Amino acid sequence: MAKNYPQRKSIKTISLKEEISVKYLERLIGELRENNIVKSFKGKEGGYVLAHDPKKITVGEIIEIMEGPLAPKCLGTHCQHIKICTSSLVWMKLSEQIRKTLYGIRLSDLI
Repeated sequence: MAKNYPQRKSIKTISLKEEISVKYLERLIGELRENNIVKSFKGKEGGYVLAHDPKKITVGEIIEIMEGPLAPKCLGTHCQHIKICTSSLVWMKLSEQIRKTLYGIRLSDLI
């Protein structure tokens, strides 16, 4: 969709081009639509399009929508040992760098 922005594409067209099953793609696009990354249009001229210019959408946003928080699991609020964990500094710094990198890459950089 980023390559064809602002042109609309059907699920079937995207599925064939990207070699992804229609059913799986519907689930992915549904998540992206619910999070205002993709817009859908019905009718003869319908289809899907990015809700924003690819220059304004980051890889980090998409990954967090699809996969959840980027922080390693041990840094979550559920960890009871975070204050005494000797390796938590490593994981915090790694987490910061992962976020910085992924939020620094825009969809437009990938096309």
